[in-house]
Amino acid sequence: MESEKPEKPSRFGFGRFFGGGGRPSQPSSDDEDAGRPKPPVWSLGVLNDPKTVEVPGSVLLLAAHRNEPLGLRNVHARTSHSSIPAGFPVDIPMSPGGTRMISTTPGGTAIPPRSPGGGSARNSTDPASSAPTSTAPVTRPLAPLSARDEALEDEKKKTNDGKIILEPQPDDSANDPLNWPKWRRDAALLSLGVYCMIGGGITPLIAAGFTDVAHEYDVETETVALTTGLYMMGLGLGSVIFSPTAILYGKRPVYLFSVILFAGTSLWAGFSPSFNSLLAARVFQGVAVSPVECLPSATIAEIFFLHERAYRIGIYTLLLLGGKNLVPLVSAAIIGRFGWRWTFFITAMVVTFCGIFLFLFVPETFWDRTPTRKPSKRPSFLRRLSSRTGIYTPRTPIPRRKSIEDGDDERPISPEAASRAKNLRVEFAPGPAADQQEPESAATPSRDVGASREHDMNAAGEPIIAGKAVPTIADHGGEHDGTPASPHSQRRQSTDGPVSARNSIYNADYVVQGPNLDNEKIPASQLRAPPKVKAYTHNLRQLPAQSFRQQLKPYHGRLNNDKWLKVMVRPFILFAYPAVLWSSIVYACSVGWLIVISETMAIIYRDPTVYNFTALQTGLVYVSPFVGGILGTGVAGKISDVIVRAMSRRNGGLYEPEFRLVLAAPILVTTCIGLMGFGWSAEQKDHWMVPTIFFGVISFGCSLGSTTSITFCVDSYRQYAGEALVTLNFSKNVLHGLVFSLFVSHWMADDGPKMVYIWIGIIQLILMLFTIPMYIFGKRARMWTVRKNLMEKF
Repeated sequence: MESEKPEKPSRFGFGRFFGGGGRPSQPSSDDEDAGRPKPPVWSLGVLNDPKTVEVPGSVLLLAAHRNEPLGLRNVHARTSHSSIPAGFPVDIPMSPGGTRMISTTPGGTAIPPRSPGGGSARNSTDPASSAPTSTAPVTRPLAPLSARDEALEDEKKKTNDGKIILEPQPDDSANDPLNWPKWRRDAALLSLGVYCMIGGGITPLIAAGFTDVAHEYDVETETVALTTGLYMMGLGLGSVIFSPTAILYGKRPVYLFSVILFAGTSLWAGFSPSFNSLLAARVFQGVAVSPVECLPSATIAEIFFLHERAYRIGIYTLLLLGGKNLVPLVSAAIIGRFGWRWTFFITAMVVTFCGIFLFLFVPETFWDRTPTRKPSKRPSFLRRLSSRTGIYTPRTPIPRRKSIEDGDDERPISPEAASRAKNLRVEFAPGPAADQQEPESAATPSRDVGASREHDMNAAGEPIIAGKAVPTIADHGGEHDGTPASPHSQRRQSTDGPVSARNSIYNADYVVQGPNLDNEKIPASQLRAPPKVKAYTHNLRQLPAQSFRQQLKPYHGRLNNDKWLKVMVRPFILFAYPAVLWSSIVYACSVGWLIVISETMAIIYRDPTVYNFTALQTGLVYVSPFVGGILGTGVAGKISDVIVRAMSRRNGGLYEPEFRLVLAAPILVTTCIGLMGFGWSAEQKDHWMVPTIFFGVISFGCSLGSTTSITFCVDSYRQYAGEALVTLNFSKNVLHGLVFSLFVSHWMADDGPKMVYIWIGIIQLILMLFTIPMYIFGKRARMWTVRKNLMEKF
């Protein structure tokens, strides 16, 4: 019948995003439970996913001190490292034997991923988790913690007063950045913060002296705005270059190279003989300053515990915000006293001074926290496996040993096997390949290579498995006179099916070259990496605490084996994620409108027919946005938390990142009123305080917007926080800063500030209206991106 025809799935999977028409999923083991209720359609105006409430990004608020993130079983494992340790591990490659490393207790007991209900995580058959998923805990219906769970939590390291469990858990090594003395970590923060304050204020460095630059190079004042736009282009491109470089080679060499390039380009800009030379210097100066925007947050996350970060992030934000508003004020005074070139000369001096502190107090903060095994008294699995491995001599037929049915399964293992494994050599035995392995071999799991039938041997007496010659393992610890090995050494571990030649190759190679994982804490993610890649963290774990002089080494080699191009492309894939796209638009506008005003400051305030300000007076105008920015940053955090808690309580204790979008209403009101009021008052030649106050209102709203956009983006995709920061900065610098600098100054010269800023206010209004569908469909959008898994497919 026509009514029984199955619904045609959507080609691109957008049907599920909007609630219907998507590809029907196979029911998971949990969905098969008839008593499990379906999620409600709405939650305070947010559309729920029709299949599950366990959407990554949602958090169940259990108490003031305990939260349970939902949907972690649907989060896919990363395929590359991130600049920010977000608690979501990189996909751990299998060992040659087909197993993965798991964490253990100090006693050596393996700890499977634990659900909040106290049970172990199990694989889900949900389509969202059909791709390789991470070892993150699985969310299940809540239950009281068991005695075992409480014991495991008691074993975790805590603060000295025992009240706070340290997150992340530090290593036992004194070289772990989390174990550095407090003064050392705070010195690194302040050294980096001062450098970021200088770098953050370079964007409008010569905004108050645009007319002076135009007069010296004989160009239009509107054209000088390109020095800001091209600088921001360099910022965007630099973040794309330096972020993957820091992930692969460490942040310390990136910081030091940034200082050298920053000082050099500042001198270049100060000595520029032509306007084109100045523009080129500003582009490379933007590239040099770009690590200031994309790396300090990651450095703070690597040297401070979770309960220490809020205060330190506040210090960093305050220094960065202060630099954006105070540096232009100071530069205006320098321009008025010495000229615009001296702003670059003094910048080079200050940057060199900051570089000395970075060299002395900001060592490499990378530390691989991939779960590793603890030391165990038992021999490693591979050592136990090698002790049961038959020692085979090339070109010597192996006599068939007795099977298990013959009663030979209780013989003791040779005590010499452990020492013999150190002298193994892998060889491929030449010979014709067999046509095909017989099906009966799969039905004899107790048989092994040495016990193969006669037609499983080639002419030289070498075993053939699955049509391939198996690599043989020769013992070079003794004399090879052609005699067969002892019966004890010929025993092999029984398997559950036919032996894979490929795995045999890997196992043999691993026995020869691989370390004892029980005694050497080498992360599983580094098993297939070259020796140089896996040396840094492993060596530091075994060494005593490094001295101050040893930590001054500027470069430590490659830190992981990711591909640079792959890491570089990942931030651009996030543009396909609706939450990240919305955050990029709001963040770009929040910061970009302030840059647009800085590009037109000299045109408005230094115009003899309007206000006729000097360079110093123009710079003092930045006091207004500085105050507005501080108020906006402080209010954004407090009001946002109050709104989120209230909405979460009404939602049954379930927090959704979309609750942050409620602040879009005050963002829209303050920014639109400020932009339109600033242009209108400047056109009407009102008292200089009127546009200056509107400038402060704009800064207040933009601070709300930047804080809200970053928070919403990170809460939605915490596992991609490092890439998301690069995406947001690229949007702000290139897609907004560069584009608007190409025409906004000339536009204002033609139509006046009133028309320009009214249209900018309308653009802001239209873009902010997209918050409504983002709030309604945001949760379904998050689950849609999880099912598509675009980040890990590319």
